[in-house]
Amino acid sequence: MKKAFLQLHLSIVLAGMTGVLGRLISINEGSLVWFRMLITVGLLWLFAGLRKDFGHNLSRKTVFRLVGIGGVIAAHWLCFYGGIKYANVSVALVAFSTLGFFSAIIEPIVLKRRPDLVEITLGLIAVAGVALIFHFDTQYKKGIVFSIVAAFLAALFTVLNKSVMEKHEAPLVTRYEMTGGFLVLSAILPFYFKSFHITWQNPVGIDWLWLIILGWLCTVWAFNLSLEALKKISPFTINLSYNLEPVYGIVLAFALFHENKDLNLSFYIGLALILLAVGLQMLRVSSAAGRKK
Repeated sequence: MKKAFLQLHLSIVLAGMTGVLGRLISINEGSLVWFRMLITVGLLWLFAGLRKDFGHNLSRKTVFRLVGIGGVIAAHWLCFYGGIKYANVSVALVAFSTLGFFSAIIEPIVLKRRPDLVEITLGLIAVAGVALIFHFDTQYKKGIVFSIVAAFLAALFTVLNKSVMEKHEAPLVTRYEMTGGFLVLSAILPFYFKSFHITWQNPVGIDWLWLIILGWLCTVWAFNLSLEALKKISPFTINLSYNLEPVYGIVLAFALFHENKDLNLSFYIGLALILLAVGLQMLRVSSAAGRKK
């Protein structure tokens, strides 16, 4: 269990960097996500070729399911970076922290179990905490909506991945989901660009370096770590723990972009509430694991 928690929190640290990288990369969210997934898929299939492990034993039903989950991931990233582009890193990440609440609602429905009132309460505590971290401005309304949708989609694909990870290894799942996500994204991008009146953009200069870091460290490695952790930890705990991602990202944004020069009292109160919610859930999981021994 300790190894799973270490894997989980390392993946969260890497995920915390993605918002900052999203701002550093100069191209719009649609082009950014397309190039991110292109680099990711290319690396995944290159490594699969070197290991001669292509996953040919997967059934057609499983492949279609992985492609579908990959489409959810692609849509999540599109909304996540849309939130950053239409607002800023701090606002987008705060709104994204509704993730734990969505997970507490979605997981019982998808996994067909009774809702856990404790999980819902912890999710609401985390939502209250992140709401205190940043005072929303009406000019960021569009970005906030994008980020909340991104949180819903992130909660959904984590829950959907739980049953998949019980039967297949993380590298195989990652490769097929990312490939499916790339194909789905390529199909929907023309409609997305038309709907939001934006045009295709190619990376320039240092954009390529940030995209490679985003595609390898913050996607391939981070994704595999979170999927490995998912074998031992519930989707709700994964999603609740990811409420720490905005904290890491906001601190980086303050340091690099000076989005907020002063960390006021509400920031520390909000941070304390997030840590309280995550800590209480960790204690619940640890206690349950101890009773099973």
